[in-house]
Amino acid sequence: MQLDDILANVADQDKGKELELADPVTGKPTGIKFRIAGPDSDTQHRARIALHDELAEMADTDGHITAENREKARLNCLARCVLDWEITEGGKAVPFNHKNLLRVLKVAWVQAQVDAFASDRRNYRDDA
Repeated sequence: MQLDDILANVADQDKGKELELADPVTGKPTGIKFRIAGPDSDTQHRARIALHDELAEMADTDGHITAENREKARLNCLARCVLDWEITEGGKAVPFNHKNLLRVLKVAWVQAQVDAFASDRRNYRDDA
């Protein structure tokens, strides 16, 4: 591996890779797909910086941040790593935006799959 390989991988990770959610009970594909930026991407880097800024803004005068606010900031960070999706509700495509992403990511099993995929570098290899 050379430096140009590393930098090319970072650029590729910004394009994202597709995750198809699996049913949490059966493991079968759901048809719901997310395009997620990789852990070494500039997208995830910016999301982490925004997380820290958000936490700083939430802190009280003593520097304390409630667990509820920490969770809100963490979900915002994860949502910023999602680049696009294919998901329907009532037979119609759900618009891709931050508000809708948060609505879906509040479901624990969806959040777990997106988070695990987003942090696993193996998903972003050319041979993956």
